[in-house]
Amino acid sequence: MRILLIASAYNSLTQRVHAELRDRGHDVHAEVTPRGDDVSAAADRHAPDLIVAPMLRTVVPRAVWTARTCLIVHPGPVGDRGPSSLDWAVHEGAAAWGVTVLQAEEEMDAGPVWATASCPAPRVGKSDLYRNELADAALDAVLTAVDRFASGTYTPVDQGALPSVPGARTRPPMRQGTRRIDWAADPTATVLCKLRAADSQPGVLDELLGREWFLHGGHAEPRLRGRPGDLLATRAGAVCRATVDGAVWLPELRARTGAGAPRACKLPAVLALAAAVPTGLPAGVREAPAPVLPSADDDGWSDIRYREEGAVGVLSFSFPGGAQSTDHCRRLLDAYRAACDRPTSVLVLGGARDFFSNGIHLGVIEAAPDPATESWANINAMNDLVEAVLTTTDRLVVGAIGGNAAAGGVMLALAADEVWCRSGSVLNPHYRLMGLTGSEYWTYSLPRRVGATMAERLTREALPVSARRARETGLVDRVVECAPARFTDEVTRLAERWSAAPGAQTRLAAKKAEHERREAVAPLAAVRERELGRMREIFFDPEAPYHALRRAFVRKETAPDRPRSTGARAAELADS
Repeated sequence: MRILLIASAYNSLTQRVHAELRDRGHDVHAEVTPRGDDVSAAADRHAPDLIVAPMLRTVVPRAVWTARTCLIVHPGPVGDRGPSSLDWAVHEGAAAWGVTVLQAEEEMDAGPVWATASCPAPRVGKSDLYRNELADAALDAVLTAVDRFASGTYTPVDQGALPSVPGARTRPPMRQGTRRIDWAADPTATVLCKLRAADSQPGVLDELLGREWFLHGGHAEPRLRGRPGDLLATRAGAVCRATVDGAVWLPELRARTGAGAPRACKLPAVLALAAAVPTGLPAGVREAPAPVLPSADDDGWSDIRYREEGAVGVLSFSFPGGAQSTDHCRRLLDAYRAACDRPTSVLVLGGARDFFSNGIHLGVIEAAPDPATESWANINAMNDLVEAVLTTTDRLVVGAIGGNAAAGGVMLALAADEVWCRSGSVLNPHYRLMGLTGSEYWTYSLPRRVGATMAERLTREALPVSARRARETGLVDRVVECAPARFTDEVTRLAERWSAAPGAQTRLAAKKAEHERREAVAPLAAVRERELGRMREIFFDPEAPYHALRRAFVRKETAPDRPRSTGARAAELADS
């Protein structure tokens, strides 16, 4: 069947639906359609049998939905309406939520229902919930709706004939007035709900050190205390701010800019404040560093964690948006080296429930005084980390992808001996959409896994790859069928079983021999030099497309010369 996906941005859910429908043999085209006119033009251009809108902020024009069936994916259960459905669910602490696939009609979110699915709503950020539990439910509902449409016999059900879920209702857009934090009155639990409901977009508007900022993300701090609203400490680029009954860590800030000014970048909080506040942080704000290997049992916040189960070490990390700055890479490398000093035979790298990694931190690069120099520092730090994994010969390493991964993040996982990913993961093993040739030893790791022909195809087509397709091509070794919340436990259990398998020591010996043979024939240093030579030319060429594409990506502007079809060149790999 010929299916057209229309979306306001080529976000994670759109990518997953795109990849999964292609896997099932459908002829799928995806287009970014931020305006109603774009929707009409796309429908005329492709003449699809069916239109599916995984994430659409605009109204579908009447001329489109009267001519063709258009299915809208609404991130809320039956009876829920409005553009901020998931924001309200997280803000109000809903324990469960759902997805409705409905037919576009005159009134938004009011059309007949083609499919529904429910999901748990754990206490995580909105974007994490969106990419994981909600995305699992959305995919189930979309596939059901597509099958029902293809049958030609199904009649969608009027919403009034279906039972509503408790808490579902028509609600207005969530505005900053609702999101506002009252630091003098809101307890930590309330502050965290507000931050989680706006973590990726739009952030919570607030004032800090005489400036207006959007706060992105938040984590509870169990011990530090102070006057409500005051900054108390820094750690791993985040700042700790006191509440009336505790404190929270704020990992990222985005400066509010005036009308007509370019949108500011989301940045690690300490970096954002240092660039914007000439006087620096208040004198009483101290650095409270986490250990190099913070225990998983430590209730203090850290973006890197480590735990051991028998012969298995699990080094997990969770960086906002999956972006790894130079600092992130260096701290993770220190932790990796420390983990390799532990008496384990298998090391799991990753294993967290959300993003694995999307490679270098384009926001930090864009905000740097010299983006070319910061790009160079960041890619070298990323390469140092990947090289450490590639050259580990005293234990087996698993790259465990619990969420999505892209570009250098995929290549980081491929440096491991085996790659395991959750069934809901989406991989983007390419660099072209950002105008880069790539590094992280991909010219060695990717062909080694999938062959030269498939490696060329993946990087040239620059399309998302589902977990199932990744397994079929050899990009990953194992797909773990489990809920997002179960991924860490599942990969740990599998790694324990692997470490005790009879062939583990034989494989380790073969790994060491292969490393020695490779270094004698085609050393990794030569791979790195070749890849970085091309990247350096791009970074330090002010006319290279990378600079304009990066700027558009982090500032959410229209990329230059971007074709509408995501099969060609759309740089929007970010999430809602």
